[in-house]
Amino acid sequence: MKLLPVISLLALTSATSALDNGLMRTPPMGWMSWERFRCNIDCENDPKNCISENLFRDMADRLAEDGWKEMGYDHVMIDDCWSSMLRDKDGRLQPDPQRFPGGIAKLARYLHDRGLKLGIYGDLGTHTCGGYPGTTLDKIDTDAQTFASWGVDFLKLDGCYSNEEEQQKGYPLMSKALNATGRPIGYSCSWPAYRGGLPPSVNYTLLGEICNLWRNYDDIQDSWDSVQDITDWFFDNQEILQPEAGPGRWNDPDMLIIGNFGLSVDQSRSQMALWAIMAAPLIMSNNLRTLSSEARAILQNGAAIAINQDPMGVQGRRLLQERSQIEVYWRPLSQSASALVFLSRRQDMPYRYHTSLAKLNYTAGSYEAYDVFTGKTLSGLSAATEFTVSINPSGVVMWYVYPKIEKILEPVAETGRQLHHRLCLQHFMLCVSAHERLNHV
Repeated sequence: MKLLPVISLLALTSATSALDNGLMRTPPMGWMSWERFRCNIDCENDPKNCISENLFRDMADRLAEDGWKEMGYDHVMIDDCWSSMLRDKDGRLQPDPQRFPGGIAKLARYLHDRGLKLGIYGDLGTHTCGGYPGTTLDKIDTDAQTFASWGVDFLKLDGCYSNEEEQQKGYPLMSKALNATGRPIGYSCSWPAYRGGLPPSVNYTLLGEICNLWRNYDDIQDSWDSVQDITDWFFDNQEILQPEAGPGRWNDPDMLIIGNFGLSVDQSRSQMALWAIMAAPLIMSNNLRTLSSEARAILQNGAAIAINQDPMGVQGRRLLQERSQIEVYWRPLSQSASALVFLSRRQDMPYRYHTSLAKLNYTAGSYEAYDVFTGKTLSGLSAATEFTVSINPSGVVMWYVYPKIEKILEPVAETGRQLHHRLCLQHFMLCVSAHERLNHV
């Protein structure tokens, strides 16, 4: 296997039919309430952390004021437990009046005024997973129109309290209903997670035609074990899952838990690196009001984000699982570049891993490698050059690898944000202070 032919093959296999709403050509980024705040509705005793309009306004303020929006984190996503226990007199969903006294439309305007987008949660079933009113088949059109009238920009549709037949009908019907509203609304389907995540129970060709992204597997928990479990499932099944991802249609391994309680700094870097390699949505679930400087630096790492947001949109793969418990992951990127991640599953001490680019299927030539988390550049690297990386236990070394060139490559068609991310990688010093420089790109 050689590098350049593999890039071409993966680009072709990822260019499958996608939902024709023009949205999410790169993986969505933002913040979601579920993993960190769950279904906390005790606003009397815990007003700062309960599921309420105040929580989502707070997180919107942090995204808008603390450099997150400029890095691409532009969605604020409400998860379960936002609604009243009863629909209104016209059969429409309504927010809990005590916790969302201003209503969802007013909250959406608050976000839009700050250049952000609002996501909301629904469930294709009689009830949501938290026991609130669900969207049965006869309510799909009503709920789609309600979300659009509120100014919602994204819908996550869960699958609790529904059966296989209802899901088979309901997920495509909701896609059609959202498109019929005339409002661009990104659509996340939890359908495959309820059908085991793999063919023949899951039809990924159909999913790509109706959904922008989909949850394939179990909910993430605040632990390194959970991150490893999700990583293993996705890469153990990469031959099936990897070709299904691409612009407008993404596999979703669930939220980033960086900045909570369960991950060390090294493990946090590992999740960020692996999610970037997977072309996964970068949806944080943490408390942005109290985030540590270490967590912020990882989540706002310009090079890691640029790799994740690469406009070619090819999901990466696991190349090697060594007996030493070192694993190597690779993702092809635009402009003949690529990303490498060296992950240690060890628990004892830093491990010195010896290899070369040739051993990782790179073709002959001269390369440079930018270390995403140290900011250092390794120059004068031929494919045959032996090198050593020192990887901390449960940590990573992540490289952006590119052929040594004398001039800037011609740009591909891309958005302003994608242009920044590409330039950030081609001129990697931009990544050191990307949040300060974005407005000048």
